[in-house]
Amino acid sequence: MTATQALPDPGPDAPRCSWCGTLEDYRRYHDHEWGFPVADDRRLFEKLCLEGFQSGLSWLTILRKREAFREAFAGFDIERIARFGERDIERLLGNAGIVRHRGKIEATINNARRALELLESESSLAAYLWRHEPDPASRPARLTPEALRAMTTSPEAVALSRDLKKRGWRFVGPTTMYAMMQAMGLVNDHTEDCWAREAALRQRASFVVPR
Repeated sequence: MTATQALPDPGPDAPRCSWCGTLEDYRRYHDHEWGFPVADDRRLFEKLCLEGFQSGLSWLTILRKREAFREAFAGFDIERIARFGERDIERLLGNAGIVRHRGKIEATINNARRALELLESESSLAAYLWRHEPDPASRPARLTPEALRAMTTSPEAVALSRDLKKRGWRFVGPTTMYAMMQAMGLVNDHTEDCWAREAALRQRASFVVPR
């Protein structure tokens, strides 16, 4: 599923996960992206990077800067970012459209290089990440807003974080990895009363897990 793939418009009054509130930015992201399965390496790498940039900030801040991030980081093309050097870092530090944090910028370049190393032994970044999909049987029987607020990570997110750190990746803590899983559909954390929960379940049922 892509960010622009059409889903039935549930209308402004449809029940949604409480986190998206009434902000149009959040509603659009919630209704068309969050929780729907993704197998595209570039989108997955983008999400890994942007979750790292979010550290200490709100996702709304990152979401509203996402197009500027895409332009600044070559559309999150892994090979192109891996070739970034000091001149690119200085260019990015001067870009007011993104989060100008040297450590996070350098981590994105580092992670692109580490991703290329990973791809020497993996068929795709997607195949590697989806191997960490939690067993649905381990998920809560009913996902309420209270249960969702209490879930900031999972054993699978911890294992993914540890493995990536061992491989030299940065800004990939367990909470960050769980947020990536939520957004990219490795878990369906739409609450029981949210209209999108069933839509995400249908998408997952027809989704071919990358191998």
